[in-house]
Amino acid sequence: MRNDSTIYIGLDVHKDSITAAYAIDAGEVELFGKTGTTGADIDRLCCRLQSKARHVRVVYEAGPCGYGLCRQLIQKGFDCMVCAPSLIPRKPGERVKTDRRDAVKLVRSLRAGDLTAVHVPSVEDEAFRDLARAWGAAREDLRQARQRLKSFLLAHGVHYTGAANWGEPHLRWLARCSFPSAWQQLAFEEHRRTIEDRLAQCKRLETALRDAVTTWRFYPVVLALQAMRGIQFVTAIGMVSELGDLSRFGHPRQLMAWLGVTPSEHSSGGKRRQGSITKTGNSYARKLLVEAAWSYHHPARLSREIQARHEGLPKPIIDRAWDAQLRLCRRYRKLVARGKQRNIVVVAIARELAGFIWDIGHLAMSLALPRTYANT
Repeated sequence: MRNDSTIYIGLDVHKDSITAAYAIDAGEVELFGKTGTTGADIDRLCCRLQSKARHVRVVYEAGPCGYGLCRQLIQKGFDCMVCAPSLIPRKPGERVKTDRRDAVKLVRSLRAGDLTAVHVPSVEDEAFRDLARAWGAAREDLRQARQRLKSFLLAHGVHYTGAANWGEPHLRWLARCSFPSAWQQLAFEEHRRTIEDRLAQCKRLETALRDAVTTWRFYPVVLALQAMRGIQFVTAIGMVSELGDLSRFGHPRQLMAWLGVTPSEHSSGGKRRQGSITKTGNSYARKLLVEAAWSYHHPARLSREIQARHEGLPKPIIDRAWDAQLRLCRRYRKLVARGKQRNIVVVAIARELAGFIWDIGHLAMSLALPRTYANT
């Protein structure tokens, strides 16, 4: 075997097993066998791979097992790719799926260059993203718990006359609610207790996030994005933790495509047909982006809250955020005046907002932002 040979490895990774297939240069694809997922199993697999050829390229699909295997293989000196499962080429009419077939398909696609790699975050970035996702999940649990309590009250004909916004008057009214049946009262108290528990969990996670974000390397980006309208601490943390390093997007259009807010297209010959947005990429980041875009249906202005978030930020970032507000508010009114549906207009605004996020994120990393905690 030549020392300059390249071996292509496809791994079908599961919780308890890894099925491997390989091909040397342009040779036939062969099955490597099945191994475990422990550290000793991975070490034995790496030794066997190194004995096959000098250059080793490994690929496996992104999935619930995470990026630990990728980091182990990179530490061993291998060229490892984690590919997007939804973008793996598939033959029409293919009905048989097994671990062996998946491993063989990965080898062939890797050798042909038909796979799309996903971004593998660093250990620190992934840890911060886990914390941010836990906070987001707790907030969603809190919303669902409140909705269950409202549904319970509605089913029993108990109505609140004011705005049920969980403010002090609303909470005092809930404390006075009572039911004739002891079983119903117990169910009501359990609903209330669940809300209190979820609220305490959200406060703990938010405090941990505010303490951790000041030492995170993308903290300047979190501060800078809050200069924009519609992007507060919650949205900025969620967006940056999911996006990671914005420098991996060479152009704003790449970020728009990653967020799935670019229109789908089916063009042929001289005809160009565009449809709804692709909705690819990260759905949570896209949700936060669209929610932020809704704030631009109001006329452009600097509220007290936005002015407070501007304190300590460099002037180029503040000016760019104001330019974004002027453009997006004007564009919203123009599209609505042309008869466009508001939901479609907001998605169009979200697409342009992603471009401004890309620009301000790059500005934040290039400028020396003060690491102040007040703006968060």
